[in-house]
Amino acid sequence: MGRAYQNRKESIAKTANAKSKVYSKYGREIYVVAKSGGADPDGNLTLRGLIERAKKDQVPAHVVEKALQKATSGAGEDFSPARYEGFGPGNCLVIVDCLTDNPNRTIGDVRQCFNKVKAKIGTSGTVSHMFDHCAILVFAGDDEDAVLEALMMADVDVTDVEQEDGKITVFAPHTEYFKTKQALTETFGDIDFEVDTIQFVPQNTVEVTGDDVAQLERFLDMLNDVDDVQNVYHNAEY
Repeated sequence: MGRAYQNRKESIAKTANAKSKVYSKYGREIYVVAKSGGADPDGNLTLRGLIERAKKDQVPAHVVEKALQKATSGAGEDFSPARYEGFGPGNCLVIVDCLTDNPNRTIGDVRQCFNKVKAKIGTSGTVSHMFDHCAILVFAGDDEDAVLEALMMADVDVTDVEQEDGKITVFAPHTEYFKTKQALTETFGDIDFEVDTIQFVPQNTVEVTGDDVAQLERFLDMLNDVDDVQNVYHNAEY
């Protein structure tokens, strides 16, 4: 699990510069979550976690406030989630998560990215079964046994707990995100989470080499430039 997550982190770093629209992507997701579950973070745990992650990614407060105001005013678009799966350069597995107000436009834009690098988009479920949908929490610490015990006492269905370089990494099913975070904060106090996210982590990785590396990077850049794309996950190691 940790190895796959480390590969994922390195892949994010390689494509971070392509995500120039990160503010608008956070704004869109905050708007959708606030509109569906309420704009009060105290009563909408999904929103609270999302705002905390936005702060970690240095999203300005005015971006968050604007999205919340838009959600409470009743104005704005009706966005819905869309997920596309397929095979990228080097035969790596790819999941593309979107929020869209026009599914026909979005799938057309995503399919075009696949086509331009001669990749293959598949149907729902084509590759997602090869990923674990995980809550991931990373914070400073060195006693993984104490963390595991606290989670088990709180009846959290924890997947894995790892300790490395003075940091604890907790993996749990995405459905256990809030329960996991609450158990940790109640046991260890006000934790400063270095990583606080829900994402798809590949069960296995595939090494991408040669010309496929440049194609993969081009592919990821194109996907991240699509307005409707929120996150891209893959199992490539390069």
